[in-house]
Amino acid sequence: MSAHPGPRARLAGGLLLWYAVLGGAVAWALHLLAGWGVDELTCASGSERVGAVPLRAVLGAAVVLPALATVGALLASALLWRRTAHPPGPNGEDRSVGRGRLFAVVGIWSNLLFLAIIVLGGVALLVLPPCQR
Repeated sequence: MSAHPGPRARLAGGLLLWYAVLGGAVAWALHLLAGWGVDELTCASGSERVGAVPLRAVLGAAVVLPALATVGALLASALLWRRTAHPPGPNGEDRSVGRGRLFAVVGIWSNLLFLAIIVLGGVALLVLPPCQR
């Protein structure tokens, strides 16, 4: 059996790495656009419903779904941290393992920050009454 992963495993590992690092930032951007954008556009139209769904339910989904995606990215960062915890081998693996470990640390801290931003923005969206005039 080969010690090197195949192309599918490398692709899956690379996608997991990028999700771990950038997942919270993308989720926050979607939260910002979906939550505040839907709120503003719905209120500008003079309605408090998005289709047949109440505005509060849509705003709740615009908070909960990005928060869950950010928690997933945080868990992926923790998994990456655990996978890179072993000491580097003598045959040159130390650079890639060290780089992966650095990405894991960046992912953990950035996802914690984006989760806090999403939760606090969600509190503002859900506590303040929509469509204030």
